[in-house]
Amino acid sequence: MCGIVAYIGPKDAAPILLEGLQRLEYRGYDSAGLVVNNKGLKVRKVKGRVADLAGAVPARFKGGLGIGHTRWATHGVPNDVNAHPHLDTDQRVAVVHNGIIENADELRAKLVADGAVFVSETDTEVLAHLIARTVKDTDSLEEAVRKALKSVVGTYGIAVMDAERSGEIVVARNGSPIVLGIGEKEMFCASDVAALVRYTRQVVHLEDGELAVLKADGFRTFTMDNRVTSKEPLTVDWDAGHYDTGGYEHYLLKEISDQPESVARTLRGRLDDRFNIAHLGGLNLDPRETRAFRRVKIIGCGSAYYAGQIGAQLIEELARIPADAEPASEFRYRSPVVEHDTLYVAVSQSGETYDTLAAVQELKRKGGRVLGVVNAVGSAIAREVDGGVYLHAGPEVSVASTKAFTSTAVAFALIALHFGRVHDLSPADGRRIVEGLRKLPDQIAEIVKQSDTIQALAAKYAANPSMMFVGRVRGYPVAREGAQKLKEISYVHAEAYPASELKHGPLALIGPEMPTVAIVPDDELLDKNLTTLGEIRARGGKVLMVGHRVPDTKLADDVIVVPKNEVELDPILLCIPLQLLAYHAAVALGRDVDKPRNLAKSVTVE
Repeated sequence: MCGIVAYIGPKDAAPILLEGLQRLEYRGYDSAGLVVNNKGLKVRKVKGRVADLAGAVPARFKGGLGIGHTRWATHGVPNDVNAHPHLDTDQRVAVVHNGIIENADELRAKLVADGAVFVSETDTEVLAHLIARTVKDTDSLEEAVRKALKSVVGTYGIAVMDAERSGEIVVARNGSPIVLGIGEKEMFCASDVAALVRYTRQVVHLEDGELAVLKADGFRTFTMDNRVTSKEPLTVDWDAGHYDTGGYEHYLLKEISDQPESVARTLRGRLDDRFNIAHLGGLNLDPRETRAFRRVKIIGCGSAYYAGQIGAQLIEELARIPADAEPASEFRYRSPVVEHDTLYVAVSQSGETYDTLAAVQELKRKGGRVLGVVNAVGSAIAREVDGGVYLHAGPEVSVASTKAFTSTAVAFALIALHFGRVHDLSPADGRRIVEGLRKLPDQIAEIVKQSDTIQALAAKYAANPSMMFVGRVRGYPVAREGAQKLKEISYVHAEAYPASELKHGPLALIGPEMPTVAIVPDDELLDKNLTTLGEIRARGGKVLMVGHRVPDTKLADDVIVVPKNEVELDPILLCIPLQLLAYHAAVALGRDVDKPRNLAKSVTVE
């Protein structure tokens, strides 16, 4: 979850490292630091944001190679000492690290017994001492890193410098992303391409168990057993402008407003009017294989999991295949039964979510057929799976997912349409869904235009200490995602329940200070949902209804009206006003919208 950046070349490293860290700050932002090599290691690190680090770096902080880090704390509280980079006692080796060393306590005890002096509480400092001990014996940084990592248990993406070798940086990956950037007589490295696109669009992704030596004129990759590997560079589709706020106050508002275009990109070239089907060649499934699956299991974490719940509902409705979604973090630990006729779908915006990646790897070990629904091209999950769908939603910088969530739900609609037409969905129903999908971008734009109205409602409801979100069947995952958005960026406590479950316990919480956001689509369950609103109102509860029409009776205090699409696709649209509600509530409460406390964008640790 931390951000790593490295540079080697003819320019001063510090400005490049600082700019890269600013691009990566969504990955962690409790402390930051950097080190450059100029006849010895020069280090600056601070508790706080990258801007605080920039203020602490003197104007003359020269050096043509360096590594930097922005932290999401796992071992040790955020402070100057625990901030990365970490150095050995002799100040010879510097390390930045993303991940968790699981046997750090055992290694630390051995190193202390051998005379090492530790100054921080972090697991990462163990790596600095291990590598420093080995480099003295081998006189080779790459060999020292490789040997040191053989004693490490856990996950890591690391970059390492040696004060006595000013011409190279060694990097390694196991479970945490490392991307190399190839420039003109210069090389870059980062946890994410966001830090690289200003300087190069030619990138190489390291695999787990791979290391690389970076020099100004190129790179070399190899495995833990010292076997040389061959890597083909990829061209990144996005440039630096895609990572700017574009004049919006926050990335989150920009990304909500981007959704008409991002959904259009997800749909582009994938709708077939002749056969009323979705073209998804990346699934790598022929019709016979598709028909052989008897169940679909979707795994993801956080918003990806809730999008998977929407996807499971779509697959069941359109393809009539049993489908369900489960948190990847639970799935991987419960020794799941992997069936030959079940299709597994892994969902991750970054394609690097560690729990989801580990679940994919477990499924592959057990012979499961796994597809991926990811946004980041070339990411770890995209490389592991048997096929899948890229979202093409564009870069998402704000920690809270909006456009990637929506594009994921749309991707599942495409998958459900494809599977449905291979199974028993009629051409007429296929045409109905195709036409509904084409309407989505314009309908999302209509909802975004209601931002000012929703802002006023958010100011009204944000003062409450807690809120309830309810929905029934198609509306339940919408309610769950709405509650997630509100709690993660506004810090207002929010719970989501199936509307039918209120009377089985949660109704005890309802009262004047516990408003309810009710998801009420105009579908076959409308009357039952209106009955739920009556139960809430009878107990003095306030109701903010999100639906397709204003109820005839006084069942809601406020209503957000959403354009109507096909009933199967309505949940996609019903999520958009809840994003705006959470955003405006967070702004009204003075929260750090793009960087909510305790969270980071890409969860690459357990």
